[in-house]
Formats: sequence, C-alpha cells, structure tokens
Amino acid sequence: MMKRWYICSMMLWMSIVAMCQQLPTDGPLTIRPMLQQLGEQLLKGKTGSIVAINPANGEILCIATNTPKGSDVRQAVGKPQAPGSTFKTAQALTLLSEDIVTPAIQVVCNNGVTDENIKVGCHQHRSPLALRDALAQSCNTWFLMTFASMINDNFVYNDKTEAINTWRSYMQSMGLGGPMHIDIEGEQGGLLAGADYLNRRYKNNWDGKTIWWAGMGQGDVTCTPLQLCNLAVTIANRGWFFVPHIHQGTKNKRYLTKRWTKVKKSAYQPVVEGMKMAVEKGTATCIRTTYPICGKTGTVENPGKDHSAFIGFAPMNDPKIAVSVYIEHGGFGADMAAPIAGLIIEAYLKGKLSPSSSAKAKQLTAKKTR
Repeated sequence: MMKRWYICSMMLWMSIVAMCQQLPTDGPLTIRPMLQQLGEQLLKGKTGSIVAINPANGEILCIATNTPKGSDVRQAVGKPQAPGSTFKTAQALTLLSEDIVTPAIQVVCNNGVTDENIKVGCHQHRSPLALRDALAQSCNTWFLMTFASMINDNFVYNDKTEAINTWRSYMQSMGLGGPMHIDIEGEQGGLLAGADYLNRRYKNNWDGKTIWWAGMGQGDVTCTPLQLCNLAVTIANRGWFFVPHIHQGTKNKRYLTKRWTKVKKSAYQPVVEGMKMAVEKGTATCIRTTYPICGKTGTVENPGKDHSAFIGFAPMNDPKIAVSVYIEHGGFGADMAAPIAGLIIEAYLKGKLSPSSSAKAKQLTAKKTR
C-alpha cells in the first residue's frame, strides 16, 4: 500500500512540476496526492491558491494554484495581497497580549464607523459586540477602533513609533511580514507597516486613524496565502509553528525547530472560540459540520469584484490540518474560499468526500471568476 501511494505521489508530482517549474523536484515530498488533485480541480477557471499544512510538523499537505496561464506556485508563496478580515485573528491576539482589550470589551457598531469624511461599512449584526462575536460576525468597527486605540495610546507606549513597532513585532513573530525561508523558490515576504515606512509614506503625519484599515487587513498590510495558512497553524497550536516545508524527512534544522510567537498563551482561547463561533453561527456557517472547524472568512476590497479568503483549522482541540484559501474576484469569503476550505478539510480528515460534498465540489469547480 505504501509503495503504491509513493508511486502515485511521485507520478502526480511529476505532472505538477511539468506545469510549474518553480516547485522542487528532489522528492519525496510532503504533498498528499488526493488533496492536491482536489485543490487543482476546485481552482479550475479561477485565479487563486489553496494551501494546507500539518500543524504538528509544518509539512505542506497541499499547495494548489491556478492563474490565467496555468498553475504557478508563486501565486501561493510569492504574491502578497491584502489578507482582509482573516487578519483580524492576528489583530485580536496582539491586542489581547498587549492588554489593549479584554475578551469582554464591547464596541458599538452602527453598520460601520464614520470619522469626519471617512466611513467604513460593516455587516448587519447586533450591537454592541465583544471579541468572540466580533470575530464570528467579522465586525469591521470593532477591529478598526481597537487597533487605532493601540496606536494612539500614549499611556502604554511612549509614542506612536513604539506602538506601531510593538504591533509589528507581534505580527512578525507569527510568520508575517517577511519571508519564512521555506524550501520552495520564489517566496516573498509581504508588507507590515512599521514606523520608518509610515514616516516615509505619510511624511510623519500619521496616527492610528490614518492607518486604521490595517486593523481589518486592508491598507498597509499584505500577506501571501502561505503566510495566512501558517497564521492558522500558530492559532491551531496555540502559539507555535515549524517553518513550512515541502521535503519529506528533512534533516535541516530550520524546519525542525519549534518557533514560538510573542502572543500570550491566554490570548489564544478566546480567539479560537471566536473562530469556532464563526463556523457555528457567524460568517462561515456554510462549512458547519459534525466535527469542530475553527475558521475566519475574509472579503478583500479591491477594484472590481472582491477577493474571497479564508483561514481555518480542524479539529478544534486536536488540529490535524490548517488551511488557507484565496480566490481573486471570488466575492465574499463565504462565497468561494470557505466552502473550498471545508472540502479540503473533509477530504483530509475523512479520507474522502461524502456524496453531498462531492456534489458541492462539482458546483464549485463549475464556478468561474475569469
């Protein structure tokens, strides 16, 4: 059985390499053929990527991509884009760790927030919301206001420079902002605005309100789908990760060293619970199932139709897989990214798709975004 699996794996990998020369050819590799095939099927007619990682060891289980020119691994590892509301998980962890908020703090949201001539809309939901519900309902107001309050807090921090650089250091510890030095060529790091960058861009005339879009994953922040999947890994593990890698049985210490985030241990539980609530009664109910999935949708604003994003992991308390899905012009996070992620999770945990899920996979495959 293992020999047959290895032969099938290598045959699949040879076909992948033929389509995308950036991927390694010196196997054996950690890719699971069934997940890779399913991912490629679901991405037909779309531009985007699906990344899945084993949280326990950092092994990349799936890295399916598609572009108008075919598969290209750089879509997953070398194309930083705004993460949208998936980034709210990292924001919550940072704000909790710095004691800027508590899980019980409530923020009023009247269909968004207005500051002078700037208005940022939000979904319709009850108000006010505390953290768990703010994650589940993806409340923009909650995250914009709390992020701005951190940057403008002159009591906790000496000035805005110390505040933004402290924020950035948390994000970097979660694997965001710079290359993680994975074993695939073409990796890019993304953008996490620090004081030097902001002083150049805004000529030192900025504060928490100037950059508050970063609070909801827009503006001065970009991530790759690989980094977003690794963010899900850090939450699944409640604070640690291995650098993602695609070579099976690696001896390189870079990929065998457990790395801890700066986030306080106590910060993870309310965020995990908020992600569970997102699937049970929030923005990701489309993937609600019998085993607990924790997830966060993202709807990324941009010219044209929004991008659809999702990060998540399962099961909640014994995580076996973490996933990120990013579909350009796919609409709301619940339109494409979350359903695709749900199928990838089911296929890995159950070994196959149920008849109803197989039908859903066909429907998603038939949807085109270009």
